Amino acid sequence: MVPIIIILHVCVCVALILIVLLQKGKGAGMGAAFGGSSQTVFGSAGATTFLHKVTTVIAVVFMLTSLGLSFFFGRGGPSSIMEDVNPSQPPAAETGAAPAKTGGTQDKQ
Repeated sequence: MVPIIIILHVCVCVALILIVLLQKGKGAGMGAAFGGSSQTVFGSAGATTFLHKVTTVIAVVFMLTSLGLSFFFGRGGPSSIMEDVNPSQPPAAETGAAPAKTGGTQDKQ
């Protein structure tokens, strides 16, 4: 199941990239706006194009495959990097011994 979702996810990624690159940008009419064009630059764009609808569908499929992959790969149990490490000396609290004094420098008067 996971390899199928990975293959679908990669195909959707490539399709999303290609569809976005094929679309005409919203700022494409900006130069005509300063020349006295009657089109609105930042207003309504009119009817939704076919590429816009396909982009929306592909983006939803991309999000669903991303969630599916995170669900399948995020199910690992809690692990520790210290699982196989054996302590060389048990802590002093468990053995009942007093902590060793170090021979540090002290001010004596």
